[in-house]
Amino acid sequence: MQKKTVLITGASSGMGYAATMLFAQKGWEVYAGARRVDKIPTGSGIHPVKLDVTDAVSRAAFVHAAQVEGSLDVLINNAGYGEYGPLEEVSLAHAHKQLETNLFGATELTKLVLPTMRRQRSGRIVNISSIGGDMYSSLGGWYHIAKHGLNVWSDVLDTEIRQFGLRSVIVEPGGTASSWSEIAMGSIKNNLSPNTPYQTLVDGTLKMITNVGSHSSATSEDLAKVFYRAATDQRAKRRYYYNFSDRMMARMARVHPEIFHQVVMRMSARAIR
Repeated sequence: MQKKTVLITGASSGMGYAATMLFAQKGWEVYAGARRVDKIPTGSGIHPVKLDVTDAVSRAAFVHAAQVEGSLDVLINNAGYGEYGPLEEVSLAHAHKQLETNLFGATELTKLVLPTMRRQRSGRIVNISSIGGDMYSSLGGWYHIAKHGLNVWSDVLDTEIRQFGLRSVIVEPGGTASSWSEIAMGSIKNNLSPNTPYQTLVDGTLKMITNVGSHSSATSEDLAKVFYRAATDQRAKRRYYYNFSDRMMARMARVHPEIFHQVVMRMSARAIR
């Protein structure tokens, strides 16, 4: 029996690393892509491939490497990071980088695998978004925009490809014990202008992010299991969450936007005290 094939981006750390290990343990052929190919796990069934999701040549080479398996069963668009900072001060170049990595990298990779999946009449696109795709907070504007865009894109794609026996689904992690918050905090500092009027808000927000990170309930291994469910459920759902709390937080932002906005305003006010 032929093994199933999964392509995973952002496989050098965090959830992508853990998902690469899990799928390999489950007997899949895993094509694991990342810029830091030396950080990708190794082992039976794992094929590390250097990948920059913002580069067209790199994307094509990644998919081409996996096509030797004869089938492409699942693409997990996991690569991403958080570009944080005041909207007034985040440069257009950094905004472009956020969208190119978190949104356009996923859309362009998906275009490359869809023809094969259509011929197979089977396949699944698993897009790793965030509850931040439904929610928002001060200083996270471009990150939230990218994740919300990914959610909408995935939903539209799902309506278009179901006719071929394919699905496009979203995983929305919440707080996760990983290096993500460190990178986000670093980007805040890099995006500030000299003598920024937002320094007090930044300092308070950094404290809150650090506190949330220290109380994260989900590990990368926990989320890898959610990735696996999203990839293998016989009846795929539109959204996958780690726990009930994450699901309810995202739902509150969607269903009660005014109440949620008031919560964000209170958080921002607390940050600048």
